[in-house]
Amino acid sequence: MTIPRLSASHPMPESLRGGVIALGNFDGFHRGHQAVAGEALDWARAEGRPAIIATFDPHPVRYFTPDAAPFRLTTLDQRQELFEAAGADAMLVFEFGTELASTSAEDFIAQLLGQRLGAAGVVTGEDFTFGRGRGGNIEVLRERGAIHGISARAVGAVSEEGEVVSSSRIREALKAGDCGTATHLLTRPFAIRGVVQHGDKVGRTIGFPTANLAMGNYLRPRYGIYAVTATLPGGRVVHGAANMGIRPTFDPPKELLEPHFFDFSGDLYGQEIEVEFHHFLRPEAKFDSLEALTAQMEADCLQARHLLGTASRD
Repeated sequence: MTIPRLSASHPMPESLRGGVIALGNFDGFHRGHQAVAGEALDWARAEGRPAIIATFDPHPVRYFTPDAAPFRLTTLDQRQELFEAAGADAMLVFEFGTELASTSAEDFIAQLLGQRLGAAGVVTGEDFTFGRGRGGNIEVLRERGAIHGISARAVGAVSEEGEVVSSSRIREALKAGDCGTATHLLTRPFAIRGVVQHGDKVGRTIGFPTANLAMGNYLRPRYGIYAVTATLPGGRVVHGAANMGIRPTFDPPKELLEPHFFDFSGDLYGQEIEVEFHHFLRPEAKFDSLEALTAQMEADCLQARHLLGTASRD
């Protein structure tokens, strides 16, 4: 069962009023986010209240800096599934636009959290800010919330290896090709979900058919070759090697994620798949011939099989 996805622009359903809301962007839903959500879930369960995890979409950065390079770690669909797996009763989406950006901290608490959403409790990270000009923080939320019957708690930052766990730290790891750090901080591999597109089909002519995915709003990891796994429609998991980048051997350059799956021959066009990044193998390279490219791809696949523990059937 999929939990409901609610809009903060509409009144909270009666059955979910009086709930505890975990409030944040939660892009990536990493260890730090999970700590905030966990506090809200525990609080809600202890008092027999609904547990709701909120997020903002589009991300406030996208609103204030529309030309920013793509940086998303998760889509709304992925976050909804992660929130459900964490134990939430519902997902709440704050649509971040001109109206929300111009809402004062006082009105955010009184009119949104109180009147419209009927929150009994709110949990945020210690550094969370809200309201016009970032006029609200946890102190404001506690003080003004109490007037409107809303209790507030803050969860401190989570640190790993002496550094705070943050979405920014995960993005930097991915841009460096450091899948291990990203996986550890996220508690799962970074994953790109998309619909398989038709490409130029060069891969199938040299024995390496690929499932081409556009990157959309996702952060671009370091360009190069990766050992990956993918979840296909129906839940089957396959292993493979993927090119993330612009394919410099081919003209014109075109940015794509192009996974080749081992021991798989099905038709995936038009279907949604999710590709997980496990190991960075090497940077992208331009080859002088298809023969040289094919030889390198064979080596990449052998290395990926080894790293993923996939025995070759050749």
